[in-house]
Amino acid sequence: MRRPSLSAALAAERPLVTPLAHDALSARLIARAGFRAFTVGGSALLAARHGFPDIGLIGVKDMADGLRDIAAACDLPFFADADDGYGDVKSVARTVADYEAIGVGGLLIEDQHRDRKQQRADKAAAVVDEAVIEQKLRTALAVRSGPETLIIGRTDAYGALGLDAALRRAERFLKLGVDGVFIAGLRTPEDYARVGKALNGAILLAAMFEGSGTPWIAPAELGAMGFRQVSYPVTLMLRVVAALQGALAELRAHALGTRAMTPLADGAAIRAVLDDAVELKRWREIETRFGGDAAGKGS
Repeated sequence: MRRPSLSAALAAERPLVTPLAHDALSARLIARAGFRAFTVGGSALLAARHGFPDIGLIGVKDMADGLRDIAAACDLPFFADADDGYGDVKSVARTVADYEAIGVGGLLIEDQHRDRKQQRADKAAAVVDEAVIEQKLRTALAVRSGPETLIIGRTDAYGALGLDAALRRAERFLKLGVDGVFIAGLRTPEDYARVGKALNGAILLAAMFEGSGTPWIAPAELGAMGFRQVSYPVTLMLRVVAALQGALAELRAHALGTRAMTPLADGAAIRAVLDDAVELKRWREIETRFGGDAAGKGS
């Protein structure tokens, strides 16, 4: 099956809501929940795959390896964090080629300074000169295989330089021909309203961060402001961590004999969801059809 385009997903749902997948299983569950697309962010993928923070510790190969697993598991179109292109303009060109080969439909390229990268949206980030990020965006636009690969310019100038400077960068990105822009770290609903009014007409991205000092605004409200896509960078990961922490605390107490652990009341139903997500039935059918009585026997 050919992967649908992000442009089609953006046209079908406004704003397009994209949870963040951090591995193949979460991507499968996102698809089964009825979403039209998803995003893969560096922070969630690196936490799940390597136990690393997203502060410039990895390169394009590390990210591509994780993306490849996710793309193979799910046919939905998806955006992916491309960091700062992982280096100079040569690295940007390589990143675009690698991501397209994997099946990434949209790349977010940012202006954060790689040596002083921030993971949290509510923390001010150091940004490179406008000329540096503009060279990288021009490169990405020039080397992509076609317009179906969306190039999104992300600026983190808000925290360091203020909203006026961030808007100026976003406007310059659009003049270069990028398909959309994302101003990271907006801190008030008024900021969102101003950005939506100033940049209406572009593919304008918003990110709702839980556990930070940034606003929590409903998708419909963001859509009315002019935002075309809304992502939830840590929503799934925070809930996964909370569930694992709670389950492990229960299991540890059970192991120590201080508190008995009761099996999940809906364990069978959850197991069925997991079996469906990993396509157990399909693999068993292949085993039965082609393995037959000879399965597990030597020649």
